[in-house]
Amino acid sequence: MATETIYNDLRVEVSNRQILKIALPISLALLVPNLNLVINMAFLGRIDDDAQIAERILGAAGITGVFYLIFSLAGNGLNSGLQGLLSRRAGENRPEEMGRLFIQGMWIAMFFAAIAVFITYVIGPWILSQSIRSEKVYDEAIGFLKIRVWGVPFLYLFQMCNALLVSTSNSRYMKYGFWLQAGVNILLDYALIFGNLGMPRLGFDGAAYASVIAEATGLLVVLSILLYKKFHHRFSLFEHRRYNSHLAALIVRISSPLVAQYLLSILAWLLFYLFIEHKGERQLAISNTMRTIFGIFGIFCWAFASTANAMVSNVIGQGKKEAVIPLINKIMRFSFGFTFILCVVANLFPDLFLSIFGRDKSFSSDAVPVIRMVTAGILFMSIATVWLNSVTGTGNTKINLAIEIIAILLYTLYIWLVLKVWNLGLVWAWASEILYWSVLFILSFLYIRSGKWKTKVI
Repeated sequence: MATETIYNDLRVEVSNRQILKIALPISLALLVPNLNLVINMAFLGRIDDDAQIAERILGAAGITGVFYLIFSLAGNGLNSGLQGLLSRRAGENRPEEMGRLFIQGMWIAMFFAAIAVFITYVIGPWILSQSIRSEKVYDEAIGFLKIRVWGVPFLYLFQMCNALLVSTSNSRYMKYGFWLQAGVNILLDYALIFGNLGMPRLGFDGAAYASVIAEATGLLVVLSILLYKKFHHRFSLFEHRRYNSHLAALIVRISSPLVAQYLLSILAWLLFYLFIEHKGERQLAISNTMRTIFGIFGIFCWAFASTANAMVSNVIGQGKKEAVIPLINKIMRFSFGFTFILCVVANLFPDLFLSIFGRDKSFSSDAVPVIRMVTAGILFMSIATVWLNSVTGTGNTKINLAIEIIAILLYTLYIWLVLKVWNLGLVWAWASEILYWSVLFILSFLYIRSGKWKTKVI
């Protein structure tokens, strides 16, 4: 990785090449941790020869995974808001102002991390105790989370650094942090879950320790890249280290609706998992496997969504508002096309994918119909995320929150009717994703087409 001069002009072009230049490195970066998640779940699926115990562990992993996503996606909200602001300043070609915003983002990230630790230790046990009926699942889940939450500070700072890389069209460097983070996680999962390589056998908790160490590794790598590539000189990163209440307030104002949006989304998903948990450990284990599928087969959705946020904000910063909708349409077509290929593969070889988790044929038989529905939902997601993140790029993030509230209300009503009132199966439960993403797309599309965002200044 040789040192190179960062291109002075930070303004992006509205072209297929520019879209792919930003999105494909993000996709590659996201692929590795999601493959890591699959491997991690495969390890947990083989944690015990007793199928019932292994499925209980997978179920606990599903609940803790969604609980941790609450914090992770809160960081994503801050990341998206900061990325939108940085991209706007990039479009205006104001590098020093980007450095000021970046440092304030780091301060806010640490404050958010402190809140996450507090919630996990003080409020988390009560929340899970009121929601989980299985005492064994509860004990495993809360023990895991009290270890896992210490990765949040590293995760948030890592996300802030990635926001800077994406907004400056340097997303190609993201892969190094993700790759090394995933490599460390897989190695330590193998060592700490099963007691290999001379390490203690920690079982489910071993996965938590491995993840925390891996997230610290990812942060160290990306910080090293910023220093090695002299980002600190180009963007004056360390010349404005003190807390700046004005800039911090701007970041919070833009990011807080996104944080609330992501929290509402994941809380609804947590409710979904809690409803599933009441139906039994088999259904919960299958649903946790579906969450893994959403992660790995949705990588292009999130990559092109992040690209939409950055490029829309940059183009608006350049004063080219007429180019926004054509740009969104280009990004949307790429997102759908790449995701469609992955979904076809998932439907052609579902048994092969499910075999990774080490479960029996009856598990696969029950899970295959659910995969069909989940991949249909992912295709809807590939379109909706691009339009929703384009709304983020306009800077009017309160609209994002309003759209999310409407979609979540309909989603929650649907899963309550399907799982609690009508008592239907998992396939119909997962059809909720099609409803959710359809609503997000329609409302985002209508807002962008209205042109009301053109008067927004950030």
